[in-house]
Amino acid sequence: MATLSSYCLKIDTLRASNSTVFLPVSVASLICDCQFPPKTLISCRSSINLRLKFSDPYNKATGHFQIHSDRFGIQYKSRRILTRTPVVRADANQIDDDEEAVEVSKVNGSSKKEADLEQQHKSSQLAKRVVFGLGIGITAGGVVITGGWVFSAAVAAVGFTASREYFELVRSQGIASGMTPPPRYVSRVCSVICALMPLLTLYKGQIDVSVASAAFVIAMALLLQRGNPRFSQLSSTIFGLFYCGYLPSFWVKLRCRLLAPALNTGVGATWPILLGGQAHWTVGLIATLISISSIIAADTFAFAGGKAFGRTPLTSISPKKTWEGAIAGLTGCIVTSVLLSKIFSWPTSMFSAIGFGFLNFFGSLFGDLLESMIKRDAGVKDSGSLIPGHGGILDRVDSYVFTGALAYAFVRNLLPLYGV
Repeated sequence: MATLSSYCLKIDTLRASNSTVFLPVSVASLICDCQFPPKTLISCRSSINLRLKFSDPYNKATGHFQIHSDRFGIQYKSRRILTRTPVVRADANQIDDDEEAVEVSKVNGSSKKEADLEQQHKSSQLAKRVVFGLGIGITAGGVVITGGWVFSAAVAAVGFTASREYFELVRSQGIASGMTPPPRYVSRVCSVICALMPLLTLYKGQIDVSVASAAFVIAMALLLQRGNPRFSQLSSTIFGLFYCGYLPSFWVKLRCRLLAPALNTGVGATWPILLGGQAHWTVGLIATLISISSIIAADTFAFAGGKAFGRTPLTSISPKKTWEGAIAGLTGCIVTSVLLSKIFSWPTSMFSAIGFGFLNFFGSLFGDLLESMIKRDAGVKDSGSLIPGHGGILDRVDSYVFTGALAYAFVRNLLPLYGV
């Protein structure tokens, strides 16, 4: 007798046809870790009766997947968990490519055991996020306070890893199908240059000539390659150079090049002489700590506010973001900036502290949205899997990419006497 089980399905293609066609369908039990979201969009009319017959050649079992208007169900004549991609035969009657999408989100027949396993998996993922998040936060705080070549080397390592993830996104099926990605040797050279930029910034201060020279070398390498050079190769590579190398270097400028002492802060007076004493607490150090703390507060408040009050979508680029969450994030960012400015006695003006909070929030928000746009076009959820529970490096630092440049410009050019 057929048993009712619950599965996540993803239909890769669905073509119009008057006859039976073979369509690839990925099937995985909810007990397993699915590689696609539980909600899958299937292009069909809301009133269509679509029946997919599938068989598992390894298990000698058959079943069917059937859609009736807004509900679906799966019958599979086996209790064995199906983890392979089965052979599928579908009757796609009068289905056109331009039809509206029907969201399949209701899973029938979910057992209590499967629900418990899914809840345990979510709890495990949350625990990983918290543990690794705390570890990253504590390590980053120590690196920022240390400064110098330690901070610059950390930014260089992040830039190199982020560059590798960026070029993998460029080569992904979602983006590469509409453009020609750069050759691998060019992307590797670009990643090395991105890693060198923060180090050059530490010792040279200005890297404008170095960036222009690197862009020229990369452009020549692309133009002289074998085959047919494409503009998409040039644009994606130069943007990667700017996004993963040049912009992160402003954090080195902010932390390590703004050496004016923050004389009003009480923390410096009690700082050990062996660790630099009062002189260690510079405008650059305090501005970096406030900026990073404000970004963390913005992300935290936006997440909490969106979960609790989120109703109005902010943008189609990132459907989970809401206006309510953004307002909560802005509030948390400004409050954190003002509180820390009182603790460190920098900047001395309340108006400057509020403006710094605004700048940090909008820099982090648009940095996050930009990376979401890249991932959306690439068709992936995370930029990588380097950090358990958090995804890739780009997923963690996207809010910081533009903020360093904005913070440096604010302190360097808009605050009189660097806000002291």
